[in-house]
Amino acid sequence: MSAMRTRNRALAGLVLTAALLAGTSSPVAAAPLVLASGHVDVIDVDYAAGALAVNVLDGTGAADVERKPADVLLRVPNTAKVSVPGGSAWSFLGTGGQAWVLPQSNTAGLLWAGWNTAEVPAGVFQNNRVTFKLTSVSGPAGFSIYTVSGGTPSVLFDSGNGLPDSLNVNRNTHTHANWGFDAAGTYAVTFEVTGKLAATGATVTSGPTTFTFEVLP
Repeated sequence: MSAMRTRNRALAGLVLTAALLAGTSSPVAAAPLVLASGHVDVIDVDYAAGALAVNVLDGTGAADVERKPADVLLRVPNTAKVSVPGGSAWSFLGTGGQAWVLPQSNTAGLLWAGWNTAEVPAGVFQNNRVTFKLTSVSGPAGFSIYTVSGGTPSVLFDSGNGLPDSLNVNRNTHTHANWGFDAAGTYAVTFEVTGKLAATGATVTSGPTTFTFEVLP
């Protein structure tokens, strides 16, 4: 066999090996989209074809876009840091004297975080409502959602006093609240949305849905 033919076969073998390796390599996951300011419904509930689904409704751009929670990173900048008021009513924000809060009012430079059930039809679920359940929080410290009226907080969810925590939410509701983080770091916050069908009493669930927050020091 000629030396030229031997070299050609060797080259062909290398090309084939490279092609096989390229075909079996794992695809690189896309980096999540960072949302850092503007309107966002973190828990966007839809019901269709007998199933509940939870997405992130991204309203930070010119038009609202539904996104999968796994594709989104919700950023909390250090400008969200506040001093925790004194008194036992505020103890759910930890003992460090400071917390990072996405406020219930629209504030420039911060996410205006809320939820909505506008896509839940009337008459499907008992009492025309679903239940939000905070099932787990993984992060450096506590996580909470609360509202404030007249200077007094009403805590809706608090990972610091044991989970799960549940909240009944009427259909066609659009609500904003304060989202609190007791320390800087990355939080994986998992919710499940359930509803009891009016016709049968059977429970429908979205399954666990995890949202990732990056809280900057």
